[in-house]
Amino acid sequence: MTSTLSSSSSSPSSSLRLEKITPDNVAAACRLQVRPDQQDLVAPVAWSLAEAYANPEMAWPRLVFDGDELVGFVMGCFDPDNPIAAYRCGFWRLNIAADRQGRGYGRFAVAAVLAEVRRRGESRATVTWVPGEHGPQEFYLKLGFRPTGEVLHGEIVAEIHLSEFQG
Repeated sequence: MTSTLSSSSSSPSSSLRLEKITPDNVAAACRLQVRPDQQDLVAPVAWSLAEAYANPEMAWPRLVFDGDELVGFVMGCFDPDNPIAAYRCGFWRLNIAADRQGRGYGRFAVAAVLAEVRRRGESRATVTWVPGEHGPQEFYLKLGFRPTGEVLHGEIVAEIHLSEFQG
Protein backbone atom coordinates (compact mmCIF):
# COMPACT_ATOMS: atom_id res chain seq x y z
CA MET A 1 0.00 0.00 0.00
CA THR A 2 1.30 3.40 -0.93
CA SER A 3 0.08 6.57 0.71
CA THR A 4 0.61 9.88 -1.03
CA LEU A 5 -0.05 13.36 0.27
CA SER A 6 0.16 16.46 -1.83
CA SER A 7 3.24 18.42 -0.95
CA SER A 8 3.45 22.13 -0.41
CA SER A 9 5.84 24.49 -2.12
CA SER A 10 8.29 24.01 0.76
CA SER A 11 8.48 20.28 0.07
CA PRO A 12 11.27 19.03 -2.15
CA SER A 13 9.07 17.20 -4.62
CA SER A 14 5.49 16.42 -5.49
CA SER A 15 6.36 12.71 -5.56
CA LEU A 16 6.64 12.25 -1.80
CA ARG A 17 4.95 9.08 -0.61
CA LEU A 18 4.87 6.49 2.13
CA GLU A 19 5.36 2.82 1.39
CA LYS A 20 5.06 -0.29 3.52
CA ILE A 21 8.22 -2.21 4.24
CA THR A 22 8.61 -5.09 1.77
CA PRO A 23 11.27 -7.68 0.93
CA ASP A 24 12.35 -5.34 -1.88
CA ASN A 25 13.03 -2.31 0.35
CA VAL A 26 13.86 -3.69 3.81
CA ALA A 27 17.65 -3.77 3.26
CA ALA A 28 17.67 -0.12 2.14
CA ALA A 29 15.50 0.76 5.14
CA CYS A 30 17.99 -0.85 7.52
CA ARG A 31 20.85 1.14 5.95
CA LEU A 32 19.12 4.49 6.53
CA GLN A 33 21.20 6.59 8.95
CA VAL A 34 20.45 9.79 10.85
CA ARG A 35 23.20 12.31 11.57
CA PRO A 36 25.95 11.08 13.91
CA ASP A 37 24.92 13.63 16.56
CA GLN A 38 21.40 12.13 16.56
CA GLN A 39 22.31 8.45 16.84
CA ASP A 40 21.97 8.46 20.65
CA LEU A 41 18.56 10.16 20.39
CA VAL A 42 16.66 7.80 18.07
CA ALA A 43 16.81 4.05 17.55
CA PRO A 44 18.04 2.72 14.20
CA VAL A 45 15.46 1.64 11.64
CA ALA A 46 16.46 -2.04 12.06
CA TRP A 47 15.57 -1.81 15.77
CA SER A 48 12.25 -0.17 14.93
CA LEU A 49 11.43 -2.91 12.42
CA ALA A 50 12.16 -5.54 15.07
CA GLU A 51 9.78 -3.73 17.43
CA ALA A 52 7.15 -3.57 14.68
CA TYR A 53 7.56 -7.28 14.01
CA ALA A 54 7.13 -8.05 17.72
CA ASN A 55 4.13 -5.66 18.05
CA PRO A 56 2.26 -5.88 14.73
CA GLU A 57 -1.10 -5.02 16.28
CA MET A 58 0.09 -1.55 17.27
CA ALA A 59 3.04 -0.62 15.02
CA TRP A 60 2.49 1.26 11.76
CA PRO A 61 5.94 1.41 10.06
CA ARG A 62 6.37 3.20 6.73
CA LEU A 63 9.20 4.36 4.52
CA VAL A 64 9.30 7.90 3.13
CA PHE A 65 10.24 8.12 -0.54
CA ASP A 66 10.91 11.10 -2.78
CA GLY A 67 10.49 9.60 -6.21
CA ASP A 68 12.63 6.46 -6.13
CA GLU A 69 14.86 7.71 -3.31
CA LEU A 70 14.39 6.47 0.25
CA VAL A 71 14.70 9.54 2.49
CA GLY A 72 13.14 8.50 5.77
CA PHE A 73 11.31 6.14 8.06
CA VAL A 74 8.33 6.81 10.31
CA MET A 75 6.44 4.54 12.65
CA GLY A 76 3.12 5.37 14.15
CA CYS A 77 1.76 3.60 17.21
CA PHE A 78 -1.89 2.76 17.63
CA ASP A 79 -2.66 1.03 20.92
CA PRO A 80 -5.98 2.48 22.15
CA ASP A 81 -6.11 0.24 25.23
CA ASN A 82 -2.64 1.10 26.51
CA PRO A 83 -2.83 2.14 30.17
CA ILE A 84 -0.37 4.97 29.43
CA ALA A 85 -2.23 7.67 27.48
CA ALA A 86 0.93 8.87 25.72
CA TYR A 87 1.30 5.48 24.03
CA ARG A 88 -2.26 5.10 22.71
CA CYS A 89 -2.01 7.05 19.47
CA GLY A 90 0.95 8.81 17.97
CA PHE A 91 4.55 8.64 16.88
CA TRP A 92 6.87 5.83 17.83
CA ARG A 93 9.79 6.76 15.61
CA LEU A 94 10.93 9.24 12.97
CA ASN A 95 14.26 8.89 11.19
CA ILE A 96 15.19 11.15 8.27
CA ALA A 97 18.38 10.37 6.35
CA ALA A 98 21.33 12.45 7.53
CA ASP A 99 21.86 14.18 4.19
CA ARG A 100 18.15 14.78 3.61
CA GLN A 101 17.19 16.65 6.78
CA GLY A 102 15.80 20.18 6.60
CA ARG A 103 14.03 19.59 3.27
CA GLY A 104 10.46 18.97 4.41
CA TYR A 105 10.58 15.17 4.62
CA GLY A 106 9.99 15.08 8.37
CA ARG A 107 7.04 17.44 8.05
CA PHE A 108 5.62 15.21 5.30
CA ALA A 109 6.04 12.10 7.48
CA VAL A 110 4.30 13.77 10.42
CA ALA A 111 1.42 14.89 8.19
CA ALA A 112 1.09 11.34 6.83
CA VAL A 113 0.90 9.79 10.31
CA LEU A 114 -1.61 12.44 11.39
CA ALA A 115 -3.70 11.56 8.33
CA GLU A 116 -3.70 7.95 9.56
CA VAL A 117 -4.63 9.16 13.05
CA ARG A 118 -7.60 11.00 11.53
CA ARG A 119 -8.54 7.97 9.38
CA ARG A 120 -8.70 5.90 12.56
CA GLY A 121 -11.13 8.38 14.11
CA GLU A 122 -8.75 9.93 16.60
CA SER A 123 -8.33 13.65 17.20
CA ARG A 124 -5.10 13.73 19.23
CA ALA A 125 -1.63 12.28 18.78
CA THR A 126 1.44 12.17 20.98
CA VAL A 127 5.17 12.05 20.47
CA THR A 128 8.07 11.54 22.85
CA TRP A 129 11.66 12.60 22.45
CA VAL A 130 14.95 12.41 24.24
CA PRO A 131 15.88 15.93 25.32
CA GLY A 132 19.20 17.09 23.99
CA GLU A 133 21.06 19.67 21.98
CA HIS A 134 20.51 17.89 18.66
CA GLY A 135 17.08 16.50 19.49
CA PRO A 136 13.82 17.08 17.64
CA GLN A 137 12.12 19.36 20.17
CA GLU A 138 12.11 22.50 18.01
CA PHE A 139 10.92 20.53 14.99
CA TYR A 140 7.88 19.18 16.84
CA LEU A 141 7.10 22.49 18.55
CA LYS A 142 7.08 24.29 15.17
CA LEU A 143 4.51 21.75 13.94
CA GLY A 144 2.22 22.53 16.86
CA PHE A 145 3.04 19.81 19.40
CA ARG A 146 2.92 21.01 22.99
CA PRO A 147 4.63 19.33 25.96
CA THR A 148 2.16 17.76 28.38
CA GLY A 149 4.47 18.07 31.37
CA GLU A 150 4.99 14.31 31.48
CA VAL A 151 8.35 12.60 31.20
CA LEU A 152 8.33 8.87 30.44
CA HIS A 153 11.55 6.86 30.56
CA GLY A 154 13.53 10.10 30.35
CA GLU A 155 11.61 11.30 27.27
CA ILE A 156 9.50 14.46 27.00
CA VAL A 157 5.86 13.78 26.09
CA ALA A 158 4.07 16.20 23.76
CA GLU A 159 0.68 16.16 22.11
CA ILE A 160 -1.12 17.73 19.21
CA HIS A 161 -4.80 18.02 18.48
CA LEU A 162 -5.39 17.50 14.78
CA SER A 163 -7.20 20.81 14.54
CA GLU A 164 -3.95 22.52 15.59
CA PHE A 165 -1.58 20.83 13.14
CA GLN A 166 0.48 23.43 11.28
CA GLY A 167 1.71 21.19 8.48
